[in-house]
Amino acid sequence: MLKAVWSFFFLSAFAAGVWQTAMGNGAVWSEMVDALFSSAKSAFSIALGLTGVLCLWLGLLKIAENSGVTAVLARWLRPFFAKIMPGVPAGSPALGSMVMNIAANVLGLDNAATPMGLKAMEQLQEHNPRKDTASDAEIMFMVINSSSVTLIPITILMYRAELGSSNPAAVFVPILIATSMSTLTGFLAVAAVQRLNIFNRTVLGGLAAMLLVVGGLAWGFMQLAPAQRTAVSAAAGNGILFFLAAFFIFWGLIKKRDVYEDFIDGAKEGFKVAVTIIPYLVAMLTAIAVFRASGMFDLLLTGLENMFVLLGVDTGFVPALPTALMKPLSGSGARAMMIEAMQTYGADSFAGFVASVVQGSTETTFYVLAVYFGAVKVVKTRSALPCALLADLAGIITAVVVSYYFFES
Repeated sequence: MLKAVWSFFFLSAFAAGVWQTAMGNGAVWSEMVDALFSSAKSAFSIALGLTGVLCLWLGLLKIAENSGVTAVLARWLRPFFAKIMPGVPAGSPALGSMVMNIAANVLGLDNAATPMGLKAMEQLQEHNPRKDTASDAEIMFMVINSSSVTLIPITILMYRAELGSSNPAAVFVPILIATSMSTLTGFLAVAAVQRLNIFNRTVLGGLAAMLLVVGGLAWGFMQLAPAQRTAVSAAAGNGILFFLAAFFIFWGLIKKRDVYEDFIDGAKEGFKVAVTIIPYLVAMLTAIAVFRASGMFDLLLTGLENMFVLLGVDTGFVPALPTALMKPLSGSGARAMMIEAMQTYGADSFAGFVASVVQGSTETTFYVLAVYFGAVKVVKTRSALPCALLADLAGIITAVVVSYYFFES
């Protein structure tokens, strides 16, 4: 599937370049080549920047693994994961890593979530009999990860505050609703494809427990005064990050581990992972860059806008469409689109609200696929991309609908 998408980006960009040349815009080739080389350089820079984070968190996770923290998590949650990932054996450390990754995503702790997720993928790959093809468990984890509920969207709240919003956290509940719908849709899509029996006490009880935890934290957050929410979100997120680091080290010392050597061993693994994902990042980011530089992205956006006009649909959300279309392709690109919408129309305008909610509704699917599957050298992703894109679509549609309910009612 990724082969088809990657090829489409390049070939459609070439076709657009030929068309624009015929229309008298020969400069498009220079723009596409510039985008090609600059995105390749950017991909390496991203991987380089990720190297330190990967070394840090995989080092800490190695301490957690060797001291038994992940084993305890795996034992607690084995009944639930046995139902949705039956191919993962009991006691696998992947279960603990997946739980920590999902928890980090829920709390908006991106710097910790990615290394934990990559560690989980490596551990899941150990149980995969076909190393070049995504296993059912890897697909389920990847889709949940790429659409994971974000309870505290720290970055979005910060940007809204910097751009003059009178209530930066006004988008909190709409984002929570949209991202929850994205995750639920992705989970149900994978369950349907894999024919999993999810209508049983274990799975339904687990989902209910997660809903209670998320709902409880959301309720506590909403009890804060509006002016406090952004600052508390940032403090809570950073506090949790440092607590995890300190707890892993403390528990390792309790278990009489050489925590320094364990950290170094994990950090070496982090460096290897960072080097492994570079080719996959270069492949995907260059394809996205030329697709955008060729004018195909703008053509798609214009076509959608005209379609909504013809259908008589209110077009108040259209200025946020660039964020929606860019989000599955590029996190930095979508963030730039969100900022541009807020700068142009105002942070508290309807377009600014919709762009913020869309930004928090889902993840950068193609980036996640490239990094996670690239880290374990999986090239046949099977149903992962269609299910993840369906989750993206559900999150974006929900983001627009709830924005009308909250901000236009």
